[in-house]
Amino acid sequence: MSDNGYQYPIQLQRSDIEQVLPHRGAIFVCRQLTIEGPHRFHGLASWPRDNAVIQGHFPGMPIVPGVMLIESMAQLAGAGLLVGDPYVKTLPQDSVGMLAAVRNCWFKQPVLPDQDVEFFIQCRQMAPLLVQINAQVKIADLEVAKLEIALAYAPRTQLQVASLAG
Repeated sequence: MSDNGYQYPIQLQRSDIEQVLPHRGAIFVCRQLTIEGPHRFHGLASWPRDNAVIQGHFPGMPIVPGVMLIESMAQLAGAGLLVGDPYVKTLPQDSVGMLAAVRNCWFKQPVLPDQDVEFFIQCRQMAPLLVQINAQVKIADLEVAKLEIALAYAPRTQLQVASLAG
């Protein structure tokens, strides 16, 4: 399948995603991403039991925090958009996707460490620099969450100036 010269699906492994995103350490748990089209992605993440975030949430009863599901969804969608969306490729090179809104999230089942978590992601361009992102999150065939966020693009230099002023 082709769209504006892109050949879908596009497969990304963890190392490919690392080349696109700045995230590292305990917050980066994306393992792979399939870009099925410019706004449709299927990603996989998992949190090892020794992850620093998991060790503190909760000691003796480890559960992946819902905010980590949201963050992983944003990372997977951001990587998918940067690699597979022809429109995003037209933005200035120093543009960075930032979480702009958490709109609607339902956590239906706890996610435990070492489980493979699948993200079925749909994106919709809302404005020139704003994307709405929806995901169904599953473990095996069990839906564990439904998430909706917004991602906004801003020049990296603008963010650096804002962080220096704060």
